[in-house]
Amino acid sequence: MERWLRLVNLIPSLDLSVYGEAEGYPLIVVRSEDHDPKMPSVYLSAGIHGDEPAAVEGLVRWAEASLEKFKAWNWMIFPCLNPWGLERNIRFDAEKRDLNRFYDSRKVPQIVAQRALMKGRRFDTAATLHEDYDARGFYLYEVAAKRPHWGESLCGELTSVIAPDPRPKIDGHSARKGLIRRRITPDLMKGHPEAFLLHFQHAARTFTLETPSEDSLDRRVQAQERFLVTMVKKLKLEMVF
Repeated sequence: MERWLRLVNLIPSLDLSVYGEAEGYPLIVVRSEDHDPKMPSVYLSAGIHGDEPAAVEGLVRWAEASLEKFKAWNWMIFPCLNPWGLERNIRFDAEKRDLNRFYDSRKVPQIVAQRALMKGRRFDTAATLHEDYDARGFYLYEVAAKRPHWGESLCGELTSVIAPDPRPKIDGHSARKGLIRRRITPDLMKGHPEAFLLHFQHAARTFTLETPSEDSLDRRVQAQERFLVTMVKKLKLEMVF
């Protein structure tokens, strides 16, 4: 919280606000005060699973190093969606819920509040940052939508930090060099993750990065940062052309 507050104080175009609470923990969003339709729009989130700390740390480190350079863009950033779980190194929230399975329901007040902030917003790209204890390297979900696809080049940049997961199937999905490109439909699974909501209602491109929880924390954080740097660079180039 202190790090995000310091950052926002240095960038007047950004605002930090509390949109809800969970077990006494404030839930914060960092976003652009004014929306400029001529500028790129980006959605970022981390920490929906409390045992995935590199995603939360990687996001704030990237922001501290890079966000000022893109302050004119339109941002919506959720730095930590499950602070109760993060402090306890627990995947779930205090009610033993996997919060990433409730984006198609009205049962969780904090997700209802988050969705209200997102209502009517469109993003050129969106990324949800995660980790996985079963991963043998990083892997990246790219929802098959806008072309040209970015997945291969994003994964290529990450290989200098952490090797890709070599498995040809990950969580039942075909993978190649750590990339899972998939098409999704509303009836694909019961309980929608955040990425489903983003793809169906808000984002032209949707990515979910998973770094391997058993690797060193430093490398995992570096990989999260590198992914964000590369994604923003790709979007900047796309907007130029």
